[in-house]
This record gives sequence, structure tokens and C-alpha cells, in this order.
Amino acid sequence: MTPDQPFAAWQQWMGSSPFPGVPGMEASLREGWSKALEQLQNFDATELGVTGAAMRQAPQIRFAPEKLQQLQQDYLREATELWNQSLQSSLSLADKRFKDDAWERNPMSAFAAAVYLLNARTLLTLAEAAESDPKTKARLVFAVEQWMAASAPSNFLAFNPEAIKKAVATKGESLARGVQNMLTDMRQGHVSMTDESLFEVGKNVATTEGAVVFENDFFQLIEYKPLTAKVHERPFLLVPPCINKFYILDLQPTNSFIRYAVSQGMRTFVVSWRNPDASMEKATWDDYIDKAAITAIATVQDITGAKQINALGFCVGGTILTTALAVLAARGEKPVASLTLLTTLIDFTDTGILDVFIDEGVVKFREMQMGKGGLMKGQDMASTFSFLRPNDLVWNYVVGNYLKGETPPPFDLLYWNSDSTNLPGPFFTWYLRHTYLQNDLIKPNKVTVCGEKIDLRKLDIPVYVYGSREDHIVPIGGAYASTQHLPGKKRFAMGSSGHIAGVINPPAANKRSHWLREDGKFPKDVKDWIAGATEKPGSWWTDWSAWLASHAGKQVPAPKAYGKAPKYKAIEPAPGSYVQAKA
Repeated sequence: MTPDQPFAAWQQWMGSSPFPGVPGMEASLREGWSKALEQLQNFDATELGVTGAAMRQAPQIRFAPEKLQQLQQDYLREATELWNQSLQSSLSLADKRFKDDAWERNPMSAFAAAVYLLNARTLLTLAEAAESDPKTKARLVFAVEQWMAASAPSNFLAFNPEAIKKAVATKGESLARGVQNMLTDMRQGHVSMTDESLFEVGKNVATTEGAVVFENDFFQLIEYKPLTAKVHERPFLLVPPCINKFYILDLQPTNSFIRYAVSQGMRTFVVSWRNPDASMEKATWDDYIDKAAITAIATVQDITGAKQINALGFCVGGTILTTALAVLAARGEKPVASLTLLTTLIDFTDTGILDVFIDEGVVKFREMQMGKGGLMKGQDMASTFSFLRPNDLVWNYVVGNYLKGETPPPFDLLYWNSDSTNLPGPFFTWYLRHTYLQNDLIKPNKVTVCGEKIDLRKLDIPVYVYGSREDHIVPIGGAYASTQHLPGKKRFAMGSSGHIAGVINPPAANKRSHWLREDGKFPKDVKDWIAGATEKPGSWWTDWSAWLASHAGKQVPAPKAYGKAPKYKAIEPAPGSYVQAKA
């Protein structure tokens, strides 16, 4: 049975069942329910035209009869209650999509929204009741969530009283603006999440003062101007994710992680990835390790004269950095004194919702499509990540931009989120196979990178690992798993919120909390670590900066110029030209 088949059955049921409250309501609902479940339980691979070995491999979905019976009874009871409430005009719509008074003032709209919410709850419960292998079940639940998010009555002008009210009040002007917004978004290739006209990289985002001191075909290296009279003798290198642009770490002066590091007396360097075009379509994972991460480390050493540096990797940047350090360790080199990993996966056992996209067939298809050359378009990846939270990052803006004709408010983080980057096909397919699919990095000597066997047991350096509790891209368990494979002295911090908001949490904001555990124990399961952790109010940045300072050496006079003449001169002011390139 395929994930889309329950939808067809559900649609048949809902289409054949009249609204509750008309004569024969209960009998009709029961009949429709029985037909739907009969279809669900009788689906098999032969109905899809699949036979032989393919049929044996087709995922099977079954439902326990007692669960289905209970679900049927619950639905009938709730449908009856819903109709009775509608007759008394006492419907409660506990969903932010229907919070406007226009929904409650319009009985038909309120009832439609209430029926939708009931059907959504029931269909999701049905999906969760399915008995199948974990991946098939996760895919079924994910597909149901996507379908229900897309089918909300709020997404359609004819059923959205809030949008209709605004169209009447503005004499159609809101609809005209909505059409214009749609045409603009079609031209730019994505739904606007913020007023992008109000932001410009280097003008009001990515404004920390610095200069590009090195560049090659893969990255520019930015050095930032010191904010203190003295700096620590060991420089600090940040490797951001290459699937996004580095300035998530430098949005505004008040929430810039880069500026914060500089203010703590760190001589700070940042990798600004090139946005790949056709000239890079054959670039490989090895290229990114050797010509980017390893080259950046060596360049910072050469500029500063330091035997060792401190390094930080964020998300995929952390995976790249850890791989690079493992390559160097295999060569007997130890250029990094301490490592920081922010929301990073090196053990891909727990990848959360992203696991629904990965299997052997998907990876093989991508390898055939672009394994020898080509580009993974940034907008395709951005769309995928947005649909991990469809109501918040897709349909919310469809309704606001198009149905209501609104311009979304300015928000620097969402501007960055829309500024996507491409990836070279060979790099992307290697990453999919050897991390998400096969989880090779944690297997000693399993995979070869830059001619060296990777063995994380050789990375015997202090490491600070950070994970966000509500992260849907790098689940907290996945981030924590790094502590089980890196042999050096470790410190783990858990922050609240998600993948970005948890990381970008400056101390001055005095928001959110973080959790630490001081007994030095790192049990296998993150839940056991959390059980022994203590909540600390505010940002984790202060704990991290104190930890980093303990590995940064003595303080020395801050440099007066960028780079190191004559070899490394300032090429252009920060944030550089690479970050300006659009996907």
C-alpha cells in the first residue's frame, strides 16, 4: 500500500457522507467509514501493478481491528457533538489559522473549519495506528500532515471569510495586491516570507567589520576587525553550513554570533562559501574537505603564525569540519586545539523527519541524476526544509501574501532563509549516501576521504557540543550522539527552541534557557543526560565563550591590519562578494 492510498479512501468516505445532522447521518457515516476501511485493509501490491520481487519488497500496512473500531466510535461521537455545537453556535476553533473573529461570525465557515479539524485529527490518528515498518509509518504520517496542511479551508479564497471580509472592505484592492504578490513570487521562484526589499547583505545584515584575506574557487576567508585591545593567541575559525550562507551568524549587531566572538577577544575568521554555478558542478566531497576546510585551517595558521587554532562547525559545516580533522588526524596532524559543534550530525542514526526522504532508491536516483555532475538547486532544498513546517513556513504566507494581499513584516532570519545556495551534484550525492543512508562516518576506517581512512577515535581534542531541544533538522538526540564517538574531553549544552533560534540567542536578549550537566557523565541516551541536567536561564553563549577562552591561550596585542602581508592582503571588505551571489 502506498502512502497516497489512504487519502483516496478517505476522500471517498468524506465525499459519500453528508454533513452530520441530516436524516440518516449516523448510518451514512458508518457506511462510509466501513467502505473506507475495507479499501484500506484490502490494498496490496498487485493493485498497483507490482508483481514478483518488487511485490515482495513493497511496504505492507495493516490496522488492528480494535483500534479501527475505537477510531470509528470516536469519530461518530465527535461528529455528533460537533453538529450539536453548531446548532447552538458554540463552536470552538482552537487553531491559529482560524483565530480571526470572521470565522466565528460566519456559521458555515466555522462549521467547515471545525469539520476540517476533526477530519485532520482522525486521519492523523488513523495514520499513527498503522502497523508497518518504522520508515513506512513515518512516511505515511508525514504525507498525511502535508495533505491536511494543504487542504485547510483557510488556504482557499472561497472558504476563507477573513480574506473575503478584507476584499470587501478594500473594494477588491487586497485581491489585486495578492495577484501582484503572486506574480512577484513566481518571478523570484519562492514564496516571500518577509519583505525582501528591506534587506541588503553588507548594508543591514552581515555588517560586522572585516575583510576578505583569501579566496579560491570554493570559499572566501573573512578576517574580522578586533573589538578589543588584546586577543587570544589562538585564532578562531568558523565553518558554517554550505547549504546556506554564513551570515546567519551575523544578522544584526545585536544578535551576531560572529560579533559576539570578536567581542570576547577572539581573532575571528569565517569561511564564506561560494554559491556553486555550472563551473563547480563536478565538485566532490573530497574537494570541499581538502580545498575548503583543510585549506581554511592551514591559511588561518599561516596568517596568524599559530601552531594550533580553535574551530567551530555549524550544521553541515560541522560535519565537513569533523571530517577534515579526521583526515588530518590520519596524517598525524593536529592543527586544532578545540572543536565546537553546533546542531551538527556526525552520527546519522537519529535524523528525525528528514529520514522519510532517504532510502536506497532515492539515493540511487540522485546518483544517476547528478552523481557525475550537475547542481542540486538551492530553491529545491529550501522548499524541502520549508515543508517540514508547512503551516508556519508555507501556507501561512500563501494566505497572507495572496488571499489577503499583505506584505509580510521584515524579519532578518527569514530573509536569510530565502537566500538559498546550490550544491554540486557529486558532493551532494556522496553526502546523502555516506551519511544519511549508510552512516559511514562513525564506522572506523569504513570510508575513505582525501585518500585517508576516517576514524573519529583519533580526534582526541576537547569538544563543545550544542543541540537545540526542538530542532526538527538535527534532532537533539542526533546532536548529542557526537559525544559517544569523540574521545576527547567533552561538554554538552542543550538550548531551547529550534535549529536556528536556539543557536542565535544572544545573552543581551535574556531569552530562553539552556541545560548543562556538571558531573561529566555522558550516558548513551540523551534522555538520560537530560534527566541529570540543570536548567540555566538565558543564552548558552556565555558558557561556551568561557569554555573557549580556556582553550585559546594567553592574550596578545590585537593585530593592526588584516591578513599578513605580502601573501595575504585584504581583497575586499566583508562580507565579500561570494555571499552576494544568488542561486
